[in-house]
Amino acid sequence: MFTLVNLDTSPPESLKSQVLQMVVDYFSDISPVPLTPSNPLYQLYQYVIGYEVHLYLQAMDGAVESTARLILALEDEDPSQVLGFALYLPSQDDAEACTLAYMAVKASHRRHGIARALLQRVIEHRPHVELGCAASKVPTFESLGFQVLGAQGPHVLLNTRDHRSDGMVAVQDLAPIYQSKEVRQIHTYLVQQHGRKAMSEAEKKRDRLLDQMAYQAQALVKERFPTLH
Repeated sequence: MFTLVNLDTSPPESLKSQVLQMVVDYFSDISPVPLTPSNPLYQLYQYVIGYEVHLYLQAMDGAVESTARLILALEDEDPSQVLGFALYLPSQDDAEACTLAYMAVKASHRRHGIARALLQRVIEHRPHVELGCAASKVPTFESLGFQVLGAQGPHVLLNTRDHRSDGMVAVQDLAPIYQSKEVRQIHTYLVQQHGRKAMSEAEKKRDRLLDQMAYQAQALVKERFPTLH
């Protein structure tokens, strides 16, 4: 069994490190760009998403009202063990709205109701929840009460209501991360390891993947709303 804990300040370092480890371990499941380990760009995007979540958790200790919120699923018998988490971004000017940024459950504890419980807790706090996911994951979220609103790039937009909130959500600006010295160093290392030609091909594969995801998202939306097209 597990216990849910709501946090509006950054978790202790031991719990934070487990959340960040899950982000890295389940990168392909939760990343907006779900590359596989066979793609040489995998490590680069893995670092970026880990650093992004780190910044969200760090910002929770700030004074800004609109910073991220975290819900942890902890093991009952050993509350020092994180079994899953949901990171969501409250709307600044809509008290009911939020965006689900990331959610993950340990592979060893899936299909035990943890993801459902995490989502339900988010909805208790902010009933107007929005998220974006790959077309293949839509049925899962639909079974949890979400409905398709449309396609947005490579993702399908889902919501607990039949419309989007007008409220603003403060998302992490990724540009400084991509421009950081660390990312440049990782990219240089990857070029040295794989060669420029392989890295160029990796970028083309990434672009093809995103194009394919966008096509699948559009196809699903057309299937759900045939009269709109």
